Amino acid sequence: MTRKDDEGATAVEYGLLVTLIAIALIAGATIFGGKISDLFKTVGNKLVVP
Repeated sequence: MTRKDDEGATAVEYGLLVTLIAIALIAGATIFGGKISDLFKTVGNKLVVP
């Protein structure tokens, strides 16, 4: 294998890694988004404005 072949394979691997990370972030935001929103609302309602 030449160096150019290795660079192409590395780019594909990084592309797959970025795609998997993006999928994980989207899934996490979808699953936990409502719960986090509720948490912020609860904390916001308990704060006292002087």
